[in-house]
Amino acid sequence: MERKDSLWDLFQKRDLSRRTFLKACVTITGMLGLSPVMIPQVVTAAEQKTLVPVIWLHGHECTGCDESFIRSASPLASDVVLNMISLEYSDTLAAAAGAPFEHHLQAVMQKYNGQYILAVEGAIPLADNGIYCMVGGKPFTTVLQEAAKGALAIIEYGSCAAWGGIQAAKPNPTKSVSVSDLISGKPIIKVPGCPPIPEVMTGVVMHYALFGQLPPLDSKGRPKQFFGNRIHDTCYRRPFFDSGMFAEKFDDAGAKAGWCLYKVGCRGPEAYNSCGNMRWWNGLSYPIQAGHGCIGCSQNNFWDNGSFYERLPNIPIPNTIANADKVGMVAAGVAAAGVVAHGVISAMTKGEAKTHQDNADRRPEV
Repeated sequence: MERKDSLWDLFQKRDLSRRTFLKACVTITGMLGLSPVMIPQVVTAAEQKTLVPVIWLHGHECTGCDESFIRSASPLASDVVLNMISLEYSDTLAAAAGAPFEHHLQAVMQKYNGQYILAVEGAIPLADNGIYCMVGGKPFTTVLQEAAKGALAIIEYGSCAAWGGIQAAKPNPTKSVSVSDLISGKPIIKVPGCPPIPEVMTGVVMHYALFGQLPPLDSKGRPKQFFGNRIHDTCYRRPFFDSGMFAEKFDDAGAKAGWCLYKVGCRGPEAYNSCGNMRWWNGLSYPIQAGHGCIGCSQNNFWDNGSFYERLPNIPIPNTIANADKVGMVAAGVAAAGVVAHGVISAMTKGEAKTHQDNADRRPEV
């Protein structure tokens, strides 16, 4: 394998200062969700690690993950593609097409055998020998299996690749499955979402490019730094949930006041993602902030988990399981008790004040 440049090599070729390079490393550390104590390791990796080759395949999908990826702002997708990885094949982002481009894919797989990252977007249709998704005249199942053989690691971008997505929704006529349902024996990381957050997509591939290993994963194979919390845990409407204050309809006073959207179908209590803290469009907003409940697009089988506007049957709260009505009743009971207590205290205070005034009125004048 020919030697490729490291990130530091590229900075030097562009006559960028060491200070600028170190500032970039600090930014990368934060973007990857790493502790500040990891900055020296990031600097060392950026100095020494050569740009990793990446092959990006597209299966049964809508290209929404690509559309999300190119909107990454920290870092810019262009910086990732041109400076941080070596994107060797992507039939969506590439200028080339047709037979020469497919020959290039074969050449890249042979040249970098065992050394490239395979990114996959889209589900894999297995029905009728895979004819429902053809790439370069071959079933996508064949293309994927060929590329997976020489892959160092595989990234499943989007809920279609990670879980099967809408293609796998009932009745699933194309028998679509996730990448890991077809491929095994390789390190695989799931980056679900419909689509995933742009900075999560760039962050995952950058982590592997810098450290040569997958980031810490949860029990479902997702990176912990991006899928370690529920939407519910980072939602700015959480105080309203804790107070039992829920919107009953999208146009009622509670919805207009920004109350919790659980009763109108929000799946935030069971969905794991970074929407609440990273948000979209460079941190501008996310669905709940725009007034719509979370639909749980990063969860397995989210299309088959009932209507997006039917509330979940129960929600976890500390040390127990209660539904929204009980939470509301408890909150209302506490509020009522507070009102009663306030009234009693006020009455007692007024009574003491009146008694004190009566006693003062009875005192003889000196």
